[in-house]
Amino acid sequence: MRPLDELVRPNIRTLQSYSTARDEYAGGEISTWLDANESPYDNGVNRYPDPHQRELKRRIAVLKGVREGQIFLGNGSDEAIDLAYRIFCTPGRDNAVSIAPTYGMYRVAADTNDVEMREVALGDDFALPTDALLAAADERTKLLWICSPNNPTGNAFPAREIERLLREFPGMVLLDEAYIDFASKPGFLSRLDEFPNLIILQTLSKAWGMAGLRLGLAFAAEPVAELFARVKYPYNINGPTQREVLERLTQPITAQIAELRRERLRTARALAGCRAIERVYPSEANFLLVRTAAPDRLYEALIRAGVIVRNRSRVAGCAGCLRITVGRPEENDLLIRTIQNFQP
Repeated sequence: MRPLDELVRPNIRTLQSYSTARDEYAGGEISTWLDANESPYDNGVNRYPDPHQRELKRRIAVLKGVREGQIFLGNGSDEAIDLAYRIFCTPGRDNAVSIAPTYGMYRVAADTNDVEMREVALGDDFALPTDALLAAADERTKLLWICSPNNPTGNAFPAREIERLLREFPGMVLLDEAYIDFASKPGFLSRLDEFPNLIILQTLSKAWGMAGLRLGLAFAAEPVAELFARVKYPYNINGPTQREVLERLTQPITAQIAELRRERLRTARALAGCRAIERVYPSEANFLLVRTAAPDRLYEALIRAGVIVRNRSRVAGCAGCLRITVGRPEENDLLIRTIQNFQP
């Protein structure tokens, strides 16, 4: 890894972040709030939220086994993805490397920020192309995107291959672990201190069932997490979301994750026996990627039955494929029946 100062954009290194009224408040008992030009009439949302999400970070730090200073909270993981480009990549000059196929927002955010995206195709059976990823980097490469378990392929990459990328890639490695709760092996969060160039993305939208609240998690070394906090919008996480997430994090999800894993296996076995399905790819996520000879026709048949899946057949590397989220047992039953009755 190159020194952090060499990776960060020069204007970001010297950026003075916006100071909110609450940044100047050091603590103590306050009964009269006349600092932020808010409405004084209490309706539950008349006050600005904590711009640093202190209470929420304390809860997440305990839950995830990290330090509060290693946490950045964003408006979905997409905010952290966009900020990575804004912090490290000079528009029109720097570039990023990514596996393909993978989550489409890495490229969308690159294009939005005028950063060249160098995509490297996954190998046979969606294997991680470690040598090719390293070869794709040059002196202007700042970011490497790895999603594991990967979307839309569903497979998790071997830890030893990710370790090699972390040790040999010269820039920041962003490891997206949005689906790690469904995987059979742990991710890299417990090893965060080993790799100063590692940024881990996780989410509360999948296993935790909070997609509607839009809260993404990023974990990194304190100097890197501080850069994200410096560049973000002042009040990026609204008050109701902070309060709702704090409450929902007290509710266990172990049983739901276990059921989804069982349903993933049951659904995969059932679909593998369907005439219309040529292959069900192994999955460590809460979805299955399946290949069929008639993806468009099967997709429309599912729509007619009231079931919507994701048609990925036009994505490079996913010809003929549909991505199917694992639902509740009765939802999976309807999916299976529809595909069993489909005439290829």
